[in-house]
Amino acid sequence: MLILKERLEIKDFLSVIFNDKKISIDESIEKRVNDSFKFLENFSENKVIYGVNTGFGPMAQYKIDDKDRIELQYNLIRSHSSGTGKAMEPDYVKALMLARLNTLSLGKSGVNVSVIKGLKNLINNDITPLIFEHGGVGASGDLVQLAHLALVLIGEGEVFYKGERRNTEDVFKELGLKPIEVKIREGLALMNGTSAMTGIGIVNVINAQKLLDWSICCSSAINEIVEAYDDHLSEELNHSKLHLGQQDVARKMREHLSDSKLTRDRTEHLYSGQNGDTYFKEKVQEYYSLRCVPQILGPVCDTIKHVGRILIEELNSANDNPIIDVETEHVYHGGNFHGDYVSLEMDKLKLVTTKLSMLAERQLNYLLNSKLNDILPPFANLGKLGFNFGMQGIQFTAVSTTAENQVLSNPMYVHSIPNNNDNQDIVSMGTNAANMTKTVIENTFEVLAIELMTIVQALEFLDFGDKLSSRTQKLVQDIKTIVPPFTKDYITYPFVQKVKDFLKENDAY
Repeated sequence: MLILKERLEIKDFLSVIFNDKKISIDESIEKRVNDSFKFLENFSENKVIYGVNTGFGPMAQYKIDDKDRIELQYNLIRSHSSGTGKAMEPDYVKALMLARLNTLSLGKSGVNVSVIKGLKNLINNDITPLIFEHGGVGASGDLVQLAHLALVLIGEGEVFYKGERRNTEDVFKELGLKPIEVKIREGLALMNGTSAMTGIGIVNVINAQKLLDWSICCSSAINEIVEAYDDHLSEELNHSKLHLGQQDVARKMREHLSDSKLTRDRTEHLYSGQNGDTYFKEKVQEYYSLRCVPQILGPVCDTIKHVGRILIEELNSANDNPIIDVETEHVYHGGNFHGDYVSLEMDKLKLVTTKLSMLAERQLNYLLNSKLNDILPPFANLGKLGFNFGMQGIQFTAVSTTAENQVLSNPMYVHSIPNNNDNQDIVSMGTNAANMTKTVIENTFEVLAIELMTIVQALEFLDFGDKLSSRTQKLVQDIKTIVPPFTKDYITYPFVQKVKDFLKENDAY
């Protein structure tokens, strides 16, 4: 059980999103939320407060009659439930809900306690509101995505429950759940924030870290395949450059290869003083895709960590408008709903993930091109050359998917389009950025799956046995339970999906 009490961290998302841990709300949180609600209720009696007794956006100059204030909130929710495109997947919706629950629990939004209890019930009962990917511009919050969440909380709209798309009202009746109470500004408070882009972004960070770990694993195995010299991974070389990410990647590769009998010590071969050759058939240095892995994946490592820090700051911030401050007994109007922090970080994460996919594609090409590696048959073909195709067909998919990543890596952060009668005259496009990053990450899992399948085919041909590091041996053993040796031609797409699932569901060795 995760007790919602203090700030959330990425590990808390891991436990709730991927390990199905349930949530409880500490009494101190309920008191804080209730104090905020009561203060706003009293404070707003004779004052003009945006979204409480005014219209929204450019319509804020219109005063709302007291008798219409509650209906105003319902109007906002229903009118902005306008998303289109693909339905967001359950993991991302659950992350979105946890992010919004955490923000509202700060007591800066003036909602009543039924709102945070309603969000907790959706999460704990694995109810997934129907929320579409398209719609948010990420400036006055993730208005459209969060409107669809609010729609479910008021007992309307649709949800996914036990794999079926159903009416919210029917699922609530079945489980004995009640809609939230709308009293002052619950509609605006639910919608006016960055929780959609932040929730999606945190899942992206978790998956990007997994991609990095698997890329390090694959890169280490390829160093064994080519029996590479090991000094490019040495602590001395990599600590002569001061970037922590590079040092971390090199260290992890050394750990992976610590018991390998295949990587070579340069001093025993080229520094012995016994070599009088004028031409070296074996390369003195490996291609960049093998030799420069710490320098290429180092920035990926550093960026993932930085993006994670920024998203956790956003997660634990009040990203509402206006901000209710009980201590100073004041209501502050501003723009904490603006998603530029998340948008920029998603673009960074998207960029480095694409670079990771490019590295995987180049390593794959090296293994498939016998003229480059000079140790494997063309396309790592274990069948009859000319008659069978090995990994030839599957390479096209990896190249195509990597190319798509390269195009998708253009930034959203600088693609503001004014809207809302120019009230929102510069926006973040943070939710678009987060969703595009999600697509790049999914693509990269596919490229890595194809690379890993090829690594196992190559090792099947080379038959190194126990010369391989123990980690690579475990890797080969596990993948061979999914993918057979391609001594004949198979329909390959089911294998790609199964290996992709394996990479997403398991930690790297």
